[in-house]
Amino acid sequence: MKRKRKDGRLVKMDPLFKIIPFIMERRFDAQVFYEQDVSLTPIDKYIADKKAQGINLGYMHIFYSAMIRTMKVKPKLNQFVMKGRLYRRNNITISMMVKKNMSLDGEETSIKLDFTGEETPEDIKNILNDLIEKEKSENQNPDDDNDMDALVKVLDKIPQGLLGLVVKFLKFLDSQNIMPHAIIKASPFHSSAFITNMGSLGIRSIYHHIYDFGTVGVFLAIGKKDKRLIMENKEVVEEKYINLKFVSDERICDGFYFSRAFKQFFKYLRKPELLDKPIGEIED
Repeated sequence: MKRKRKDGRLVKMDPLFKIIPFIMERRFDAQVFYEQDVSLTPIDKYIADKKAQGINLGYMHIFYSAMIRTMKVKPKLNQFVMKGRLYRRNNITISMMVKKNMSLDGEETSIKLDFTGEETPEDIKNILNDLIEKEKSENQNPDDDNDMDALVKVLDKIPQGLLGLVVKFLKFLDSQNIMPHAIIKASPFHSSAFITNMGSLGIRSIYHHIYDFGTVGVFLAIGKKDKRLIMENKEVVEEKYINLKFVSDERICDGFYFSRAFKQFFKYLRKPELLDKPIGEIED
């Protein structure tokens, strides 16, 4: 097995963490579940302030920006385990699914994007909106297929009886750190995080498993907007909120680091204006 990978670099592990990947060999053995309700009051104010400046933002742009920024300032969250070794990714990459039209028979595709970690919500909006509109376009040229769609079309040509063997072979290549870079680049399962917006389907968030194929270590599901009653200044008031659910691979960092990373993420959601500032001005 090669020690080097094309999508990450080997990092030193603490003595205890050297043992854990051999106790929990599969990613689904190491899944940790966490949920949090997020008040939309500060986010709504931020969106309204931006709208007054002529900038239209949505919740997803803030959530994506917060996750990407968190992975920049808490880089251990951007790690993965392969065959007992710990690697840190070279880039921050986010995968998401896009339904080309909102119908029962509508085709789905996946999108994977690289980020620097410096992106503001406005940057995220421009990047996501342009790409999503392109994927949903009915006039899309087949030659403009994204990397995942192109890979799926190749796999679709393989006879059903051989397809399972091909996938097993790809898993073997990945486990030996010799997966072709083109496949890593195309695969949504080789990314820092997978984010799904269940709110766009009109339902609450779900706990979504992290895949044993690939390297995804964090899965974030964002639910629909909801309302609840809270106490504020000794009065009962109605508040809008969104429920978030995370599934993480506990092998990538220790519990204390996870807690600090989540606190950083929720700090951005409480004060989304921080996402407009350069890295280093507000991080602890």
